[in-house]
Amino acid sequence: MSDTELLPARKPLDQDWLKLLNYSFTLAFVSIFVSLTNMPVRFDTRMIIEPVFSMGYLSLFWLPVLLGFLVTRETVLEGIASHKKGFREVFAGAFVGVVGGGGLSLLVYLLDNFNVRDPLVNWSPQLRDLLSFQRSNVFGFVIWPVIGLILGSLGGSVHVVSTRFRRIVTWALLAVIGFAVFETVLLDLSEGFAWLGAEWLTDELYFIRGGLTMHGAVILAVLGGLFAAFGHGSTRRVKENFTALESTQRTRANIVILLLSAAALVVLPLFLGGITNELLANVGLFVLLALGLNIVVGLAGILDLGYVAFFAIGGYSAALITTTNRADSWPSWVPALTKAQVAETWWIPSVYWLVALIAVVLFAALAGLFIGAPVIRMRGDYLAIVTLGFGEIIRLMFQSDWLGGYTGAAQGVTNIPGFQIFNVATIKGTDPRAVFYLVLFFCVIAIYVSWRLERSRLGRAWMAIREDESVAEAMGIDTVKAKLMAFVVGAVLASFSGAILAAKVGSVFPTSFEILVSIVILVVVIVGGMGNIVGVIVGALVLIGILGGPTQPGLLAEFSEYKLLIYGVLLIVMMLKRPEGLVPNVRRTRELHQDEYLQDAWLKGEIDTDSDDEETALTATASPPNMGTQPA
Repeated sequence: MSDTELLPARKPLDQDWLKLLNYSFTLAFVSIFVSLTNMPVRFDTRMIIEPVFSMGYLSLFWLPVLLGFLVTRETVLEGIASHKKGFREVFAGAFVGVVGGGGLSLLVYLLDNFNVRDPLVNWSPQLRDLLSFQRSNVFGFVIWPVIGLILGSLGGSVHVVSTRFRRIVTWALLAVIGFAVFETVLLDLSEGFAWLGAEWLTDELYFIRGGLTMHGAVILAVLGGLFAAFGHGSTRRVKENFTALESTQRTRANIVILLLSAAALVVLPLFLGGITNELLANVGLFVLLALGLNIVVGLAGILDLGYVAFFAIGGYSAALITTTNRADSWPSWVPALTKAQVAETWWIPSVYWLVALIAVVLFAALAGLFIGAPVIRMRGDYLAIVTLGFGEIIRLMFQSDWLGGYTGAAQGVTNIPGFQIFNVATIKGTDPRAVFYLVLFFCVIAIYVSWRLERSRLGRAWMAIREDESVAEAMGIDTVKAKLMAFVVGAVLASFSGAILAAKVGSVFPTSFEILVSIVILVVVIVGGMGNIVGVIVGALVLIGILGGPTQPGLLAEFSEYKLLIYGVLLIVMMLKRPEGLVPNVRRTRELHQDEYLQDAWLKGEIDTDSDDEETALTATASPPNMGTQPA
């Protein structure tokens, strides 16, 4: 039997009923959970298509489609025949959708007859009205199984329709939802390109109070479908041709892409408004932090949960050196000079921030040595717990009365001037575009340093330690020195971000450096792709740019209450389905999927079962599939 031969389609009732019930009750539970988190009501103010469809209903409608698709998905192994897809898959999706919709029908009934707002604060009439589509409760009770039937059938039918048709519909939906979600950025761009008549286009696409117009949604759906039908193939061929390039040709192509990206980052902010530039500046700050943590965790394999300590040290160092209030809290043993004289003469204005940055780097490097030295021989959970403790100790020290004379304790440090450039200009938070260019400058430095270190002897030592520290030490690598260097480099990069934050905001407080910052940065690195510079940048754009940071707003302000919930769900899904990240590093992917490579190689007959394990692993991983853009 050949690999392409298919068995006849199975009958609609030939189902794995236990699996169907499992997915059905999962859909019902998730739908009720999403409703009781108040997402539908909270998101109902954000319109996708005015006035017929909001993001609140989208938060519920996509679930039956997804579960209807997943319940009928089957993994087809190489050399094993599979069945044709037919009405069985549509029936399975419909069954899951009906039962899942019944969960919302049950919720409508409970909302109408019971009041349990004491434990469930979102058990509200607003939620009942939304689930009933502003009609009677009987209508809401009946309509959700019907909606689940339709949407679940659509999810199951994805396996039945042709790949071309599925791609066209998918891109049409993505075009509509994407343009609705990124409305703020697109409107900012239209104002910047008003001389090209872009405002007329956005007036046609968007309703005056937000959301796409009906004809705008139709236009975008048609354009998305046309791209999928005629442009997607060309895009795929370009990607395949790029992947097939030899090393020297690929290097040249990467340089061209890098130059084009740099030009876009320099030119595009000139046409963006303050909101989008502020958003980009916040993303840049987290890119700086994530690049530093990527060296510690992604390259050296050191699980540092107290990374926010270096962020705080950078911010407080720059703040204490540059603030105009520092003389007010100067210790009593300062000699004859008055506080005013100290404030006037302590630093030379022309080199104000240059001197401050030098001091910030020195303090951060010393902090990296101080924190890294006691924990350098620890591994795994012990290392994570100890670094977590150090991160909290640093924050509490800045907050304590013991250092309050210097750090202002809970009141923090205020009146921090902007970033002075040789008395020519001063960059402050009131100018988001200038702040973004400053962040971009330091991001370029951090990217170059990370890229050079990754390909250096020290970088190879870090990756060897990450894979197996005992073997690396046996091979002659000074693991203590290498791990200390990782701490120091990561601390310096994080201190840059802290110093920029102090100049941008004009003040620093202990609450700005809570342990949650470390967790969010770690999530950015993991989701983006550990050990991959491009992956770290993509992770920051996706998470911080769209959802926002711990206290920073994102593109979707409606998600501010649920960002931590979404972070957790996304992290679980990534760990289960794609642990290498969105843009994986090839070496890291090989480590995580070595067993899969061995299995694939065994099925293809590329492994000699009589050879030992080491030779088998080498044979299996000698030429794995291309799963990333970052060279090993």
